[in-house]
Amino acid sequence: MKIIPAIDLIGGKCVRLTKGDYDTKKEYHSDPLEVAKNFEGAGIERLHLVDLDGAKAGKIINYKVLERIASKTGLKIDFGGGLRTDDDVRIAFESGAGQITGGSIAVKNRPLFESWIAKYGPDKIILGADVIDEKIAVSGWQETSSLDLYEFLESYWETGLREVICTDVSKDGMLQGAATELYKKMMERFPDMRLIASGGVATMDDLHELSEIGCFGAITGKAIYEGRISLREIERFH
Repeated sequence: MKIIPAIDLIGGKCVRLTKGDYDTKKEYHSDPLEVAKNFEGAGIERLHLVDLDGAKAGKIINYKVLERIASKTGLKIDFGGGLRTDDDVRIAFESGAGQITGGSIAVKNRPLFESWIAKYGPDKIILGADVIDEKIAVSGWQETSSLDLYEFLESYWETGLREVICTDVSKDGMLQGAATELYKKMMERFPDMRLIASGGVATMDDLHELSEIGCFGAITGKAIYEGRISLREIERFH
């Protein structure tokens, strides 16, 4: 299983929110490139880069940070937040993203999202499934839709998408453990899914648990920044 650290960006700096609430913003580092280089130094290969300014504004904003990290590290970056138009996606890929993640857009403008899958190929696109009680949440988790998680996954399975980042919103930023039971159910329904667990990871035990149930990857942010998980432990995990 791949451990995928997250860098969330506001004003070009590394921050974390709790349950997606901008009022809970905590700044951890002013230079995301330095953080990314530390990750790479620990043997990490992938990075989850989220443009929170972009998510709020509804268009890509922090692409210069993406460009810096992509050009100065060898990390494979998946980029999300605020990708709403063909232009946003083009800028993300031109700035060095290896993949992009679409969450709200996959719910709210399915034809556009499907056109990106067709244009760039399913391996370049990750489906973002943010979940509250097995229903899909959209717009930075401000809204819960009536969409059932499994029906949502099923509908995109047919497009060839295989990689899914699933965040249990109730767990995000809480450092109280991941939604292991939810991920188990998802893996039972879709054994070939490349499932990336996100939200709640607090310890190395959480990561081992996610690895055991067959997750392809696990995103961790706050646990690293708060010193609950060290880069040395991550290095040993690999």
